[in-house]
Amino acid sequence: MDDAVDRTLDAVGPRLKRLRLRREVTLADLAAETGISTSTLSRLEAGLRRPTLEQLLPLARAHGVTLDELVDAPPTGDPRINLRPIPAGDGAVVLPLTRRPGGVQAYKFVLPAGADDAVPDMRTHDGYDWVYVLNGTLRLVLGEHDLRLEPGEAAEFDTRTPHWFGATGGGPVEFLSLVGRQGERAHIRAAPPRDSRSAEQ
Repeated sequence: MDDAVDRTLDAVGPRLKRLRLRREVTLADLAAETGISTSTLSRLEAGLRRPTLEQLLPLARAHGVTLDELVDAPPTGDPRINLRPIPAGDGAVVLPLTRRPGGVQAYKFVLPAGADDAVPDMRTHDGYDWVYVLNGTLRLVLGEHDLRLEPGEAAEFDTRTPHWFGATGGGPVEFLSLVGRQGERAHIRAAPPRDSRSAEQ
């Protein structure tokens, strides 16, 4: 094994630890998520054990990074992002648009046509969400509000408020979602100029 490969593998342990700490998960949490024992994870992070492919695959999946990012492979010069759709049940698909752990995460959701009278399964979790509708009509139930968002419309809210997303009977819906931990939210740096006629009213 040459020196370059040795250096690459030696750097994986500290990188694994940084990724885990950035996600604010414990070794026990990561063990439950990956099926790798806490003692093995601890040894991998400390550089006392060389990782195998069977260990790197679930770790990369858990941390939301590619294998190339996990081992810090040299760039290939190809700027394309390899989007891997994640089935979310009932025909829904989620496409992660960001690959770095921590911070604000971007996703594209594609939901199949639903029923206008569907009973929402409300959820809550820590964080802040910003959604933007690309196509179709998004039904957003947020607390006591039952909203319909059309293409070009956006909403942002504290995800500790009970919420649910769904498509309407009119067809499928595609929307973008930026999700951050509590206190992190999307910031708009500039707003379009106001219509002078509306300003005079």
